[in-house]
Amino acid sequence: MTEPQLRDVQCLDSRGLHRMAYWQWGDAGNPKVLVCVHGLTRQGRDFDTLARALCGDYRVVCPDVVGRGRSGRLADPAGYAIPTYVADMVTLLARLDAQVVDWVGTSMGGLIALGLASLDGAPVRKLVLNDVGPVIQPAALQRIGSYVGQVGFWRTLDEAADAAWALSTGFGPHTRDEWRALTAPQLEAASRDGVEGFTTRVDPAIAVPFRALTPELARAGEALLWQSYDRLRCRTLLLRGAQSDLLSAETAREMTQRGPRAQLHEFAGVGHAPTLVHADQIEVLRHFLLSP
Repeated sequence: MTEPQLRDVQCLDSRGLHRMAYWQWGDAGNPKVLVCVHGLTRQGRDFDTLARALCGDYRVVCPDVVGRGRSGRLADPAGYAIPTYVADMVTLLARLDAQVVDWVGTSMGGLIALGLASLDGAPVRKLVLNDVGPVIQPAALQRIGSYVGQVGFWRTLDEAADAAWALSTGFGPHTRDEWRALTAPQLEAASRDGVEGFTTRVDPAIAVPFRALTPELARAGEALLWQSYDRLRCRTLLLRGAQSDLLSAETAREMTQRGPRAQLHEFAGVGHAPTLVHADQIEVLRHFLLSP
């Protein structure tokens, strides 16, 4: 399968129901399921290259977390938080009728995984945490806070790609075609002052809870995340961009020594976060996920 099927599921929130879209690759009847969840401002099509590489072995499912991509938006912006996202993923797993799943979580997608996989009876067998851990470095929070929730307007895909690249150089070197492929699914057609162009598929309100984060709340969150990490019972691979400003080398080392004692793999020349579109990155995941 070269293109995914777009599906959706209704999820419960404090105001009613919202729709979460997800992209499904491979045989819909395959009992081997791989769930791939994106970062804070991204969407499920970030995993197209990885999904194409693995959909012969897995049914690969890549949700657009609510407020992003093709998913709906929340009536209450306070709901844009990890507990909501975990609950949505529980609903998704019920829809998939998957008894066991493997999981790849990039940044926010990894934090969602910590919330889900640490629950009693969680169906996660193998977990890949992509450049994220219980401790988020303040510099990264400040950097992300400078752009989260912003919705731009561009006349062409190339203009949009250039603007996105200016915020995403930490992803590491990419060809022009690779970066256009990562940018295009983020966009939808729009017009401004009679000019046709593109805007971003994201609810600006995702920034509301993020900007309400205080140092005190951040410290409390770290303690809870370490508790979740220490409860993990699944095999865990930790990926880190060697130049990451979000996951420190110290936190990564600690994650190899406690909880599930994650296997650590670092990618040179990459910051936050590896996009998992390059052959060497995909091969690391393939070896971990498909090994006995």
